[in-house]
Order: sequence, then C-alpha cells, then structure tokens
Amino acid sequence: MRKVTYSMNVSLDGYIVGPDGGFDWSEPDAEVFRFWIDELRDIGVHLLGRRLYETMLYWETADQDPSLGAAEREWTALWNPLPKVVFSTTLSAVQGNARLVSGGLAEEIERLRAEQAEGDIAIGGASLAAEAAEAGLIDEYRVVFYPVLVGGGIPFFPQHERRVDLELVETRTFNSGVVYLRYRVAR
Repeated sequence: MRKVTYSMNVSLDGYIVGPDGGFDWSEPDAEVFRFWIDELRDIGVHLLGRRLYETMLYWETADQDPSLGAAEREWTALWNPLPKVVFSTTLSAVQGNARLVSGGLAEEIERLRAEQAEGDIAIGGASLAAEAAEAGLIDEYRVVFYPVLVGGGIPFFPQHERRVDLELVETRTFNSGVVYLRYRVAR
C-alpha cells in the first residue's frame, strides 16, 4: 500500500510560513535542493491545497528561463510530469499535470492507495495536512528544520486533540545547519 507523507520546510519554532506570509528563510542551498530533488523521485502523486499549488505554479514555466541552473532544470523535469491533485473550493481550473478536487480528501487518499501505482502520496500545505492528520491518514512526517525562529505564522503540525506516537526513521544534518527528521506514525 502506498504511504502518505507530509513534508515541508519548517522554522525551528515550527512554522512553514512566517507571520508576514513569507518563507524566504527556507530557500534551500545546493545541498538541500539536491535532497529535495532526490525526495521528489519517490513521489507518485502530490496532493496540494490552493495556496501551495499557487506557489508551485512557478515551476510550470520555470524551464523557459535561460538563467535556470542545472538543478532547477532537473527539479522542473521531475515536478511537471508528476500527477498533482489540487484541493480547492475557490479555484475553477488548474494547470499542468494537475486535476482539481473540491472535497473528499479521505476518499481521494483511499482511492489513490488502492491504485496499482508506484511512489508515495505526498501532501503539501498545512491546511490539507491538518485534515489528513485529523483523519489519521498520514503515515510519515518529514520535517526539514531551518535554523531560524520566525515567531509565528502557519504551523507545520496541526493542532488537534489526539496523541500520535512517532518512530524516528531517518535523520540528516546539512552543512548549512538545516536538519532533516523523518518519522513514521507508530500504529
């Protein structure tokens, strides 16, 4: 069965976006960007909320920029053909290899898990991940901590009343001080 993973860049105080809506503090250096490229290879489908989808639209045409580096071109070559499912009640259409869904996250995840397909089901975006976490649908949390305190914003971990025990699966420390932690949900 395909795993459902939730991974994003996070400030040390737990936020994916700061109080001003910015996330420039999480721009990856070459080593961390290479890590994200390697992670992308294991994804079979990516589920996104509207805000993250709109942020990631940049990559739909990034390969047309002649100043784009080799790593960014490699990312684009992997990202653009990757199937994406966008959950939104406000969008009327999506671009690229994406399809729009207006509800039913749990049903969509169960349908994707039942498919004879390769790769993990990745969730991006705090609101969508919070809904999946509340339903007990996340199998792994993959956190890339940046050495910065932003003081507020959108938290990585959803606030809910249920305890979730985790097992540490992998760690990695990058030269920049960024730390990757991968936890599996103990079931």
